[in-house]
Amino acid sequence: MSYLNALRLHFAGSFQANVSTVNNDPGHFDNAGFEPAYQQMQGINMFPANGWFNPQGDATWRLLGCAITAAWMPTASAPSAPAPADDPVLGYSIADSDAHAPAKLVDLDSEQQMVSEIWGLEVRIADAAGNTLLRGQFEPAAFIDIWNRATAGGGGDMTMGAMYQSVLTSLEWGDVSASPFLLALQAASAASGLLSIKFNVDGINMNYDAPDFMCGRIAGTIGPAAPGEPHHCVVGRQFMATVSPQNPVTPQSVLNFCAAVVDATASIVYLDLGNALPTTIPGGPPADLGDLALSVYDPIATPANPAGATTQLATIAAATYLGDPDWYACTAGVVALPFDPSLATQVAAFPLVVSGSAPVQGVQAVVSEAPTGAFVRADTFVWRASPGDTLQIPVLATRFGQPLAGAGLVFAADASQLQPSNAIDPQDVPPVATPLSAIGFPTATTTLSATTGSDGWATLTLPMTDPGTPRWFNGGADYGIDGQVYGVRPAFANTQDNGPLNPWNFVSILLWSGFAPKTPGAPTWFDDLQPIFQQYANLYPVMNRFLDLGDYASVVANRRLLLLAFGLDAGNPNVMPVTRDLSPAKRQAILQWLQQPSPPQGTPPPAAKARQMAKKTAAAPPSAVMPKGGKTAALARRVVLQSRTGETP
Repeated sequence: MSYLNALRLHFAGSFQANVSTVNNDPGHFDNAGFEPAYQQMQGINMFPANGWFNPQGDATWRLLGCAITAAWMPTASAPSAPAPADDPVLGYSIADSDAHAPAKLVDLDSEQQMVSEIWGLEVRIADAAGNTLLRGQFEPAAFIDIWNRATAGGGGDMTMGAMYQSVLTSLEWGDVSASPFLLALQAASAASGLLSIKFNVDGINMNYDAPDFMCGRIAGTIGPAAPGEPHHCVVGRQFMATVSPQNPVTPQSVLNFCAAVVDATASIVYLDLGNALPTTIPGGPPADLGDLALSVYDPIATPANPAGATTQLATIAAATYLGDPDWYACTAGVVALPFDPSLATQVAAFPLVVSGSAPVQGVQAVVSEAPTGAFVRADTFVWRASPGDTLQIPVLATRFGQPLAGAGLVFAADASQLQPSNAIDPQDVPPVATPLSAIGFPTATTTLSATTGSDGWATLTLPMTDPGTPRWFNGGADYGIDGQVYGVRPAFANTQDNGPLNPWNFVSILLWSGFAPKTPGAPTWFDDLQPIFQQYANLYPVMNRFLDLGDYASVVANRRLLLLAFGLDAGNPNVMPVTRDLSPAKRQAILQWLQQPSPPQGTPPPAAKARQMAKKTAAAPPSAVMPKGGKTAALARRVVLQSRTGETP
């Protein structure tokens, strides 16, 4: 079912992602070498590295001015039709919480910034007076399929787009009796208690002089969620863009990765192009691809068609998506395409293809399913773990949109899309994905296996052990990045089923280091906690408005407030730290220490001059402006390691 079906609403507006950027550079995690300049905003003549483009960011993620732009539902005369024009839902809005702090945008790690998650988001449907008709909790989710969506304008993160898919839980319905659409949506959600939500984000404004700094465009869809279906991906047809692992954000196919669902009973394909269509400028209208054709490709050779036959199923006329300036806002890129029922057998058994009739910058737009229609992905693909945990990661395999039973799966450690670096000292880059034994891979060439059940699901089991402190600085003498970050990629054991590679389709794991106070059960400020607090004081200068986390007296003066903030559930938007990168062991030690009326200081370390970092970066011209330290900068420092092809750095 998911959001991609006959019963759905679309919304559009803006979002705010007020990320902090000091923690974007792994070199800033070295307490001994940290300098005040690293908390300053990037700008002219600020060289070498500093706090990048938004050091005062507080990680806030908000929905801004999001209106419901359309609603669709089955009727007696049509499998999917617009909601009645007098349905009041068409005047309602999609809003975030009116009762607690805004959500937070959270990177997994400074060396894995390509899976930014939204935590603590509450989604509401509200009427024009602000009355809440539906309230649901957004299950934390990371973006996927990030790409250079805009064909021109701005460069860097501003041209990029991505998508989020998740579910809304703990649904609270108000009086929706006036809206036939909401009554239908409420009834459809009864079995699972969930709603499915997916939205696209693009066009973020990184001009700090602009009133909409760190804001961008959002367009999305909400529909029912069926019991037992994935929360973060569609059980449907998976269109695979053609990309290079070295440049995964610029599809050679022009169109990006996307999904569709085939309603065989109604002979309709629900196709989601929301994060697949390029735009002319950041946050602008779709680029002209000409008429878009949905076809089915029968690879079986015949004398008349030795290369197989392509049969067109439906067309999206260029005038449809180019002629109406509100088309994207009113559809979020989702289209319902009827096809000839006589083609149902081919549609069920052969790859679907989307192609454009007009080239973009000389390249034909085309994206298709894998030749065998096989697809495998972990539903939840971002994990945090402590030593002693055992991760049970559900993985779903499908073929042409149907669960694939009895499929052999293999899993390999793959760090190719992680982003190690150190702009402060390029000779001391914290290593990623080592030791592999800590996540259950004895060697770099080890593969693990599993077999899908009758429902297409399999489970990857990974026992977690202590990775040590491989990312501490100065040979381990100085404090550094906690734990280790890893990548694990699923694939089919039958290599013929491994079609085009989606570089973003892998599991990211942050495994924290083991931690215990030097005196068991009795943590002290100087012996155990000051380096932890000092690092947060360095990396999140927005906290300086309230207290100095690196100072004992300031922390103790705010002891009761900190007890509350550190004790909240990770899903709470007020939890501290907002980054969710504090291990449970360290959190427990901090809480134990704060619970004492006079938290013990312990023995101060000998006075020592902070280690001077060896700046290895080249001198900049006087007028140089540093590259922005966002997703584009992180992408530029990915590991050149293609484990699936046996290549090494």
